[in-house]
Amino acid sequence: MKKLVLSPIALVLALAGCGGPHDDALVFAVGGTPSELRVWQEIVAEFEAETGIPVRIRRQPPDSTQQLQTLIVSLGSGQRDPDVFMMDVAWVGLFTASGWCHPIENVETDAFFERVLDLVDRHEGVLMALPVYMDGGLLYYRTDLLEKYGYDGPPQTYDELIEMCLTVQEGERTENPSFFGYVWQGAQYEGLVCNFLEFAGKEGGFLAPSGPEPRPIMLDRPINREALQLMRDLIWEYKISPPSTYTEMREEEARMFFQEGDALFQRNWPYAWSDHQSEGSPVRGKVGVARLPAMEAGQDVSTLGGWHIGISAFSNKQEEAQQFVAYVTSKDTLKKMVLELGWNPGRTDLYDDEDILERAPHFPQLREIFEHAKPRPLVPYYNQLSSIAQQRLSACLANRVSPEEALAIAQEEIETLVRTYGDTERLPEHARAAAE
Repeated sequence: MKKLVLSPIALVLALAGCGGPHDDALVFAVGGTPSELRVWQEIVAEFEAETGIPVRIRRQPPDSTQQLQTLIVSLGSGQRDPDVFMMDVAWVGLFTASGWCHPIENVETDAFFERVLDLVDRHEGVLMALPVYMDGGLLYYRTDLLEKYGYDGPPQTYDELIEMCLTVQEGERTENPSFFGYVWQGAQYEGLVCNFLEFAGKEGGFLAPSGPEPRPIMLDRPINREALQLMRDLIWEYKISPPSTYTEMREEEARMFFQEGDALFQRNWPYAWSDHQSEGSPVRGKVGVARLPAMEAGQDVSTLGGWHIGISAFSNKQEEAQQFVAYVTSKDTLKKMVLELGWNPGRTDLYDDEDILERAPHFPQLREIFEHAKPRPLVPYYNQLSSIAQQRLSACLANRVSPEEALAIAQEEIETLVRTYGDTERLPEHARAAAE
């Protein structure tokens, strides 16, 4: 086992939030942009005015990796603060398996995405978290260019996408030599794993074993080899994705590339919609969204993303924490987040809200995507699992190894990882190492 090493910034933030005297305020750990934190402060003020319960925001680092590190320091050592915290969907399995979350009580769950609750938020049938912000991969496309070249709508399969890209790319390059058919996240980071899972479709990706005995997660499978081959071919054979895909293409690089008018299709998260429709955007009014294509029609899938709220098992303010979680996940509060931040709420009853649809007419499509989204493996060692996948997938996209070689090596490393983490009694210690 390796020792957890925190960055200097994360260490300072972690120490700043612990070790001091406990006051009477409920402590809520949350990160985000300045505008997001401003809205959180408004929500806290409204909650305090309504309930009389004081709340102190423990501001987390903007970087999600550092957020994970600081939460692991606090929760892994059983500190009473924070009482409530926000966690990435990929952390829920780690936190619940480590015994760090207290069950959420007295919240009516009928209005939430039931499939997400079952796949992510319930641990052994007990509700341990609730979705606040939903996310999932989707396909952005140029409506004007599809019409110009005689296409009725976006592709349902990758064969259709490739054919459209080759046709439009050839035509557009007569005036724009920098034009490409499809931009997506292929750099070596978590976004690469999310994209890979979507290329692999419903039946592909990580195959988690069933049963109580520790067995390796299967990644080296025929359907995954086919998906990885397709990803590489988009860059090297069809040349409809930029050469920079595997070196630097992340969310913002893909968004800006598409927004400048240099691509027909883009894979990204829902946040990009508002940027594309903003004042001065070259593609404003020319963008549509759809479900991602698949290798076979009907086998498409979107990687589930987003942020969930949980209560610390070590909090000495359980009653107040329960009230705060209920308030944050209420219809009125989440509607405020939609209207002020453009967030996609964890409640299904907001996706047909008239006020919201005036600003975001694509919300019904998002609801359909979220209802079929697929989470990443909810295992305590997911961060290390992802690191293995990132490294091997990237090597293949760079044309250094074949898909068969990349996934075979990854499988060997995954099996070693699972043997290391097979002892569930050591989960808290493992959780610390998983943050590296």
